[in-house]
Amino acid sequence: MAAQDQAFEIAPPPPVAELLRRRAQLRNVDQLVRQRLSPLNRLAVWTTERVGSMGFFLAILVWTVLWLGWNLLAPVPWRFDPPMGFVFWLFISNLIQILLMPLIMVGQNLQGLHSDIRAENDLEVNIKAEHEIETILRHLEYQNAMLIAMIGKLGIDLGENLPPVG
Repeated sequence: MAAQDQAFEIAPPPPVAELLRRRAQLRNVDQLVRQRLSPLNRLAVWTTERVGSMGFFLAILVWTVLWLGWNLLAPVPWRFDPPMGFVFWLFISNLIQILLMPLIMVGQNLQGLHSDIRAENDLEVNIKAEHEIETILRHLEYQNAMLIAMIGKLGIDLGENLPPVG
């Protein structure tokens, strides 16, 4: 009799059609963020992605080695930047740094914002999945209660008919 009472205490879970109706359509936040970027912000992100690569590092390394090597090892009349001072090389290097530093920082801020938006979207998806899992668990609990009520109504002793566990 207790099994039958238990079946009535458990409310039936919502139907799947209701869950599907309540479900909001997933959105591609990567696309949304990229579409909303202004041309200057796109330039900042593009620059950040390129400058923060091994290719750019190798290009700067090769440029520096060639520049310094030429001005140290080439015949004196062919040198265009006096050795040990390398004033022109320092000027160009500083100019590159001055121009790239704020642009890279803007790009990193935009990438961080993009990452935050993706994290929020992931949280929303996880919350939706949690609700759906909870609904599935309610369905299983409801089915379990119905089976126990049926077994009780049929007068079947589960202890005799089920194999030992473990």
